[in-house]
Amino acid sequence: MDQPSPDQKLYFGAAFYPEHWPVERWDEDIRLMQEAGVNVVRMAEFAWSSMQPTAGEFNFSWLELAVEKLAASGIASVLGTPTAAPPAWLVAQHPDLLAVTETGQPVQFGNRCHYCIYSPDLHSASTRIVQAMAERFGSNPNVIGWQVDNEFNRICYCDRCRRLFHQFLADKYSSLDELNRRWTTAYWSQTYSAWEQIPLPIGPHHPSLMLEFKHFITASYRKFQRLQLEAMRPHLRTGAWTTHNFMGWFAGYDHYAMAADLNRASWDWYVGSGHHDFLASGAMHDLVRGFKRREFWLIETQPGNVNWHPVNNSLDKREALAMAWHAIAHGAGGILYWQWRSALGGQEQYHGTLIDQSGQPRPFYEDTQLLGRQIGAVSGLLAGSRTNARVALLNSYDSRWSIEFQRHHADFDYVAHLNHYYRALGVNNINIDIISADETLEGYKLVIAPALLILNDNRLANLTDFVKKGGHLVLTIRTGMKDECNALLPCRQPGPLAELSGVEVEDYYALDKPVPINGKWLNGASKLWAERLRLLDSQNAIPISFYGKSNGWLDGQVALVAHPFGKGMVYTVGAYLDEAAQQVFIDHVLQMAGIRVTKTEKDVEAITRLGLGGRSVLIVINHAAEERNFTLPWPAHEHLTGQSVQNSLALSPYQVAILTQAE
Repeated sequence: MDQPSPDQKLYFGAAFYPEHWPVERWDEDIRLMQEAGVNVVRMAEFAWSSMQPTAGEFNFSWLELAVEKLAASGIASVLGTPTAAPPAWLVAQHPDLLAVTETGQPVQFGNRCHYCIYSPDLHSASTRIVQAMAERFGSNPNVIGWQVDNEFNRICYCDRCRRLFHQFLADKYSSLDELNRRWTTAYWSQTYSAWEQIPLPIGPHHPSLMLEFKHFITASYRKFQRLQLEAMRPHLRTGAWTTHNFMGWFAGYDHYAMAADLNRASWDWYVGSGHHDFLASGAMHDLVRGFKRREFWLIETQPGNVNWHPVNNSLDKREALAMAWHAIAHGAGGILYWQWRSALGGQEQYHGTLIDQSGQPRPFYEDTQLLGRQIGAVSGLLAGSRTNARVALLNSYDSRWSIEFQRHHADFDYVAHLNHYYRALGVNNINIDIISADETLEGYKLVIAPALLILNDNRLANLTDFVKKGGHLVLTIRTGMKDECNALLPCRQPGPLAELSGVEVEDYYALDKPVPINGKWLNGASKLWAERLRLLDSQNAIPISFYGKSNGWLDGQVALVAHPFGKGMVYTVGAYLDEAAQQVFIDHVLQMAGIRVTKTEKDVEAITRLGLGGRSVLIVINHAAEERNFTLPWPAHEHLTGQSVQNSLALSPYQVAILTQAE
């Protein structure tokens, strides 16, 4: 699949719903967009009934006029396929198009994604509307991209989906004997003698069944996405890209598989209640960038407040600016707010917008204008820039799902564990890639594999090759326990990684209270989880830390080990370190791996991007509501103010600085 060339400018805009308003109002909206520096809008992703009022009638004239008016004012369009909102007439004609809940009830019309993903009537209707849209707008130079559907999320439990799940399993395992063997269905007398006996898992169930159902859901959404892509692609002009708006750490399907068929990854970032945590959101930006290993778009984010939390507070003044630049620093090529104007009706009346229901700008619009001017000032400097990361965190949806099925400790959360490592890296202001555990690891100096529970031959080969060639690898708790069917490996942790790590896990312990840890590098405690390590290579493996007095089983036992292998080093962390000890450990590993760090005051982020010409651009952001200071690494030119800066920079609340080294 061809990848679009890097964007030639930064894009900034909002989701716009012209179908909600009289055409006479559009010119005023577009004028306000121009004053805010908007250069792109997304449209049509919920407009099925406006584009196809009845089965035999298409009406694209209003959308064509909107695209034309926007283009005349220098504003590009991204069009969404409207398949997340099948209209009432379609559901009335084909009521079994509606998804079925776990309890066997059809989903009520009037929601989003209320469809059964395998409904043949949905497929044929979706193909017709998507193909008709692409025929009408695919060659339009003012339509730069296409979003497929909207926030895939629904699971259907209808009889059709169950039959197709059986076929999915039959295709994968070939025979029931093979499935029964790989799943160990003799346990609890779960052996199957017919495919039709296999249920759709509802609630806790057999771990292999639950994992395969996740694989089936992924395959289902990928098939529906491909159906739409195949309908539109023959009609799209060269350079027009395709995307889907993912939802950060949403665990409904394997995002790497879904992103494989798209040109670009996008996502929707909403803080909800409270205020943004830049280390948590930094991980999500890096995650989404890793779906395609290239720049992404923040295709939805909140302008002030949301509407679905118990308390929907507004972001502070200027906070959204810091958030936007934070996204750009992590690789966003486009920033779009949801939405432009408050709809008079519908379920999201109280959600923040740039323009209120009266058509007047909200106070937040002032921040939008400032952000638009800032983006315009440095667009040429940052457009097409890239992240040059030498550190990678590996993410595995299979491992995450397996842990979520059987946490063993109620408070053990896969994402929180990964973030425990990300935060300790992030405070050092280094570029971090979060990539699939199945990716090759060339170009990295340090790789961390948090809770890589499920191993396969590819992962083993990649990790071994990486360390042999000189890489530094961190293996954490719950590594190498299971195979690809979610069955325990017939050996101790870390399974086939034992030679690499020089250790094995004698046992693992869910902790009801912290266990003390002390050693050469750090003193602290292990929370939630601890693994008792045994050295397999006692001549070369180096114990770093030991457990203190606790439950008797861990007393004096090895907690952390460093093991040279080939030209590299493997660190096995058998503990869930407390925050202070975690920071000490990560700082040591970064030093050992030769990674340069940048220390800043609390809440100050300093991220370097490489421009198209190889020029380094340093983006400095104060994420605090108080003033902070930043010490410059060199005399600099600050591009938002046009000023020269020598030694240090005083940053007001939520202030951003775009710096290049003075010539």
